[in-house]
Amino acid sequence: MLAQEMASRGLAVLCVLVGLGQVGSSGQAGREDLNPAVLYPWRQRSSGGLSRVKRDWIIPPIRVLENSKQVPENLVQIKSDKIFTGEVIYKLEGPGVDQDPKNLFEIDDKTGWIRTMIPLDREKYRSFTLKAFALSPSGERLENPSTIEIVVLDQNDNRPNFSQKEFAGSVSEFSIPGTSVMSVTATDADDPTTDNAILSYSIIGQESIPPLRINKTMFGINNETGAIYTRDVGLDREVVQGFRLKLQVADMSGMGLTSLANAVIHVTDINNNRPRFSPDQYTMSAVENKVDFVIGWVNATDNDEPGTGNWETKYTIAKGNPSRNFAIRTDPVTNEGILSVVKALDYEFQEVHTLTLTVENVNPLSNKAPMNPVSSATVVVTVLNENEAPRFNKDPIEIVVPESVVPGTVLASNIAYDPDNAKLKYDILRDPEGWLIINHETGEITARKPFNVRSPHVKNNIYNAVIRVRDTDASGISTTASLVITLRETNDFEPRLFPLMGTVCSESGRKTSGLFLTAVDEDLPPHAEPFTFHLPDINVSANWTIIQVNETHAVLRPLVELETGEYAVTVLVTDSGTPSLSAYGQVNVTVCPCGKDGECKTEAAAIFGTRVGVSFIALLVIMASIALLLLLLLLAVAVGNCRRHHIKKGEGLLVGDSDEDIRDNVLNYDEQGGGEEDENAFNIDLLRNPVDVGPLPISFYPPVSGIPRGKQPLRKDYPDNLPSPSYPRKPPADPTDIEDFINDGLEAADHDPNIPPYDTALIYDYEGDGSLAGSLSSIASASSDGDQDYDYLNDWGPRFKKLANMYDPR
Repeated sequence: MLAQEMASRGLAVLCVLVGLGQVGSSGQAGREDLNPAVLYPWRQRSSGGLSRVKRDWIIPPIRVLENSKQVPENLVQIKSDKIFTGEVIYKLEGPGVDQDPKNLFEIDDKTGWIRTMIPLDREKYRSFTLKAFALSPSGERLENPSTIEIVVLDQNDNRPNFSQKEFAGSVSEFSIPGTSVMSVTATDADDPTTDNAILSYSIIGQESIPPLRINKTMFGINNETGAIYTRDVGLDREVVQGFRLKLQVADMSGMGLTSLANAVIHVTDINNNRPRFSPDQYTMSAVENKVDFVIGWVNATDNDEPGTGNWETKYTIAKGNPSRNFAIRTDPVTNEGILSVVKALDYEFQEVHTLTLTVENVNPLSNKAPMNPVSSATVVVTVLNENEAPRFNKDPIEIVVPESVVPGTVLASNIAYDPDNAKLKYDILRDPEGWLIINHETGEITARKPFNVRSPHVKNNIYNAVIRVRDTDASGISTTASLVITLRETNDFEPRLFPLMGTVCSESGRKTSGLFLTAVDEDLPPHAEPFTFHLPDINVSANWTIIQVNETHAVLRPLVELETGEYAVTVLVTDSGTPSLSAYGQVNVTVCPCGKDGECKTEAAAIFGTRVGVSFIALLVIMASIALLLLLLLLAVAVGNCRRHHIKKGEGLLVGDSDEDIRDNVLNYDEQGGGEEDENAFNIDLLRNPVDVGPLPISFYPPVSGIPRGKQPLRKDYPDNLPSPSYPRKPPADPTDIEDFINDGLEAADHDPNIPPYDTALIYDYEGDGSLAGSLSSIASASSDGDQDYDYLNDWGPRFKKLANMYDPR
């Protein structure tokens, strides 16, 4: 009925025929595993009708056991209920057929039987989803592909496996029952949803380390979780160091396949044993006056685990060591106590020392340990005598003295002694400044001379010296000590005022008016600053005041408006030493008018308006007056001589027989460089008051006339070939007008473009090796002018005839 209905609607049905006897190894089991509700979905009714999914029927999964030995094994047959005129070919695709893993399944293309080709392994492939096709011989699809799911059923074919072959754990000794020790784990590759993978743990063997120390069962295991725990008391590491357990795990809740493993459990140590001295009596000896040497060893035993803090010991000197002469430490390898001397022993002071030692562990004792007392031992140390070196009572020897100590002052005495009561001898090994003297017999140290805190050998007010003392025995053992002298600063120097001169503004109301003063003191604090400044003169303090600015400076200011000039102000400066020292200083203050910036308008402002002593301007006036008087006297003498000897009545000074230009008779000598402007003129005073200057140099004589003009350098500040200016032609009649005459000539020469310029090399003609002219001293004579004969001037040439006429008495 159903097939006819579906065929009438044009639907195709793919029928699956299942070989019930070939599903599993047992036909009955395979039949029972089939689910008719899944295999025949069209038989179910839903809302009074058939249930279907469009045109394809739901195919139930095909189940097959893994590891089947019957291969090939038919699993399922597919058939199409559609009527075809030709042959139907069946094909199968999917994983296990033509996809990896390949060649696990095949299909008979004519009958449609799907079968396995090799045994399946569920641990590798749990299920397969395949596609079945019904095709015509030409390859045309006759039906839509049908999905076939094949599920591989699990078998208990895998043993459970421990994660380790041997497990390791630890537990403290004396642990109580139920103490967790460790956990072990195992895995099973079978289906975890089946009994094939349900595991169960158990301990099947126990062995103590060392063997046969404990026979009772000390550990248990949780069969589901694998947690191992203690079951009994009596875990003592000193008795047994550990246990070796044999473990087993089985699947199917302990009824299936099994595997074995080992577990090693170490019993860890706790500090439950006190160390004990062995033996507890010792005798040792030590030489006096030696330090840092070992005198013996002591031993203690501990039953706890060696190399741990529970076994390591620490020793203490409980009694007999009040001066800390002895010390004890632990040998980290042997755990023994090493006793040594760390401070020199003195045979004369104590010959025998009895020490009481105690020993404990580094780690604190466990509360599970028995309450035994702390172990102790007695050590008797005998001190051996030897010849000892002298000893200083103090090292270093510290002395505090003032730097100005009086020579001969005793600085130190009774500084050393000899333990063997030998006679001592003292000397100074180091005294770079030579400030000290020592008595070689008594060791008394005295000052040779005053100290100086500014010495380069004094650092931070401390002077260091070295003293040596030795005994006079044959051995001559010596000892040295440092002498540390702290120099106390004393007030030795007076403060010096600075600066001693300066300027202030004359306006008293200026805030900036004033001179800042300070002081310099060679002493060191506290004998230097702060300084105090004071005006001791009452008269000065009426016009001036001094204001303290800080500990080192003060400002000097006028109280009233003072006239410009120089003032001497006496200032008293005092230091802060004990006792304090003072010094007077005279400050030369220049009062001057100041500008807006507070600076003096002129540097010479202090010269004017002086009030104290003879001022500088007065000295200048006096000296200028004297110089002026001397100058006037010389001029008067010179003028008198000229009038008496050289001026004729009614004639001027420069008088001649000819009216020619005086410049034609007065030689114009060129100059080298721009000297005084009047050097181009003739020096008439030389002829009026001749002096004996000896033979003249060649350059004094006039150049030879007729020099070509091109040989002289030309002035570039005037155009060339300009005419020369007109020179004054007649001399003045009055001798007092000679200066004007000369100045007119000089001015004309300065503007003459045809004369050489200044600062040029002038060209002179060679005038021969000698001169016929005699010394100029012949001109000067102590006799009167009337006694002189000037006729010889006519013999000098035409240029000197005019000069001869000037001095002719006729």
